[in-house]
Amino acid sequence: MDLRKLKTLIDLVAESDIAELEVTEGESKVRIVKSSAAPQNQVVMMQPQSAPQPIATSSAAPVQPAGITAAAPAEPEGHIVKSPMVGTFYRSSGPGNPPFVEVGATVKEGDTLCIIEAMKLLNEIDADAAGVIKQILVENGQPVEFGQPLFVIG
Repeated sequence: MDLRKLKTLIDLVAESDIAELEVTEGESKVRIVKSSAAPQNQVVMMQPQSAPQPIATSSAAPVQPAGITAAAPAEPEGHIVKSPMVGTFYRSSGPGNPPFVEVGATVKEGDTLCIIEAMKLLNEIDADAAGVIKQILVENGQPVEFGQPLFVIG
């Protein structure tokens, strides 16, 4: 299923009184459930009908409200690299491999910073500006959402 369609479905559930939505498209099955404890959070479970293991992704409300309510300090100074998609953030190309970048590393435009796994596809995320990595804002293996800040380049 197209990630844009998935984001649209998540937004639809978030903005409506729908508590749960399930959509089947081809061999993919998507189920979005609105959490009753925090109405802004949804749980998205994607499961191919033939595969026994589900992929669970947690998605919060749009980035701006989350940034306002988070206990983080003010907006970091520097260029912010944001996630272009919903998926799982990985700092290296595989378990046991060194991370692509560390805090303090110098990068140039086009250097690989991380991988985001989305729908079993590994997508390399490249630096869109040159500089030094000031902060890595996401932990390895954590789910990320579209537009979520990943790195600060100074």
